[in-house]
Amino acid sequence: MSEVLTAAQMKAIEAAAIASGAVTGLELMERAGAGVVAAVLEEWPEMASGGQRAVVLCGPGNNGGDGFVVARLLAARGWAVEVYLYGDAGKLPPDARVNYERWVEVGEVGSLCGSEGWLKPTDLIIDALFGIGLTRPIVGSLVEDWDTVMKDRAAWLTPTVAIDVPSGLCSDSGREVGDVSFLADVTVTFQAAKVGHFLANGPLTGRLVIKSIGLDQWVGNAKDTVQLVSDPHRYFAIELNKSGGDHKFSHGHALIVSGDHGHAGAARMAARGALRIGAGLVTVASPPGAMAENAARLDAVMLKPVANAAGLAEVLADARINAVCLGPGLGLDARAAEVVRVALETSRLRLKAGATQGLRLVLDADALTLISRDAKLFGLLHEGCVLTPHAGEFARLFPDIAERLAAPAVTGPAYSKVDATREAAARAGCVVLYKGADTVIAAPDGRCSINAAVYERSAPWLATAGSGDVLAGFITGLLARGFQPMQAAETAAWLHVECARSFGPGLIAEDLPEELPKVFRALGV
Repeated sequence: MSEVLTAAQMKAIEAAAIASGAVTGLELMERAGAGVVAAVLEEWPEMASGGQRAVVLCGPGNNGGDGFVVARLLAARGWAVEVYLYGDAGKLPPDARVNYERWVEVGEVGSLCGSEGWLKPTDLIIDALFGIGLTRPIVGSLVEDWDTVMKDRAAWLTPTVAIDVPSGLCSDSGREVGDVSFLADVTVTFQAAKVGHFLANGPLTGRLVIKSIGLDQWVGNAKDTVQLVSDPHRYFAIELNKSGGDHKFSHGHALIVSGDHGHAGAARMAARGALRIGAGLVTVASPPGAMAENAARLDAVMLKPVANAAGLAEVLADARINAVCLGPGLGLDARAAEVVRVALETSRLRLKAGATQGLRLVLDADALTLISRDAKLFGLLHEGCVLTPHAGEFARLFPDIAERLAAPAVTGPAYSKVDATREAAARAGCVVLYKGADTVIAAPDGRCSINAAVYERSAPWLATAGSGDVLAGFITGLLARGFQPMQAAETAAWLHVECARSFGPGLIAEDLPEELPKVFRALGV
């Protein structure tokens, strides 16, 4: 796990470091500028010899101050540097103003508005316009000029480096504030990644580079940070190898509730996922009409006829069953709604009875739709549940939250998927895993993490029928093994992506569970 920060958290960290006397704002700005230059030379080592032309676009805040430092450092390496300022130099913040004056001793500063000098082909563009401090849309002639750059193929191919975040993107949400945002080949941010780098359009920022500016001590003191799910296999290995006996029941018993004939494949995929990820036993609870179909396709997974809610209640009387998955292929009729109700009520009662009798639920697919239609079912949700909605299901469950998230962002910081998932988890009283390439996982107590299948972890072939059913099975299997809901959701989501990356293009959902042993071996589990 690693922390990702909001703009407010980053500013508070910088302020705390400055207030301690350990560093000044000017020193931080100098370190940031040096980090950008280092990132440029790492990405394009052929530029180290100097002699190139760079255009540095500076904004009216401290991001612009970083840009003035970059300009001065590049000029010292023999670059021809042109600097353009958006705004009034007299209104720059104090540290940015100092670095503006230092640059003026080296070269000129042109006005960005109304100037065409920066539109000429160049070797490098530095976007130091707005960074993490953006609160309003980019408007006016700057929008038109940037459109010109984007239409000019020579300029389009010019390497562009953004400082902190491409201008026009909100660093808290990854959303465009207004109708335009810049593009970058490389984005250089400082000390820690920002939340928006992994959400919405944030991953379109090119390659993300994080440069330290010496604030480790203060980052560690930040409160309510969002965690990036980056290394959960460490506690996975601990949980998986805990001493608890060598009998299959000591590793948990997961129950997957199946849909009827012709709709049972999703449950079978979830069951396979639960078994592969480590549940000691997995049983599919099957309607009588689907028994033959399921029996023909299941071997290590057990099978139990369950005709209705009463039948499910009878099966759940077995206290050894400690995790249940409902929803994949379940159906949307009255029978299915009753099945969900019985599972929720039984789980609530058993959790109250004590941890040894606990029964946790994963609610996916049709179960989510049924809950969205019935306030009484929604009211039965509790801390032992994990909801796994995609965007459409999330909108049905939390229509007002989804509407706010979908509304155009006109100011920054913009409402984010993190904000939405946290609000949803608090309302539902349970863990919510909001699926997507930028999967966000939140608990009702405010803990939140992002499992991002972006940048080097991109796995677009995960967008295939049934992959969500396998994820539900992964979570259920980990709950059966004794993982807490938040930990199970984070670990399962991370392993889900790792399985897809391990298999590669051509993946279908059935491949995901079968890839787990290879992933485990690579992790040393």
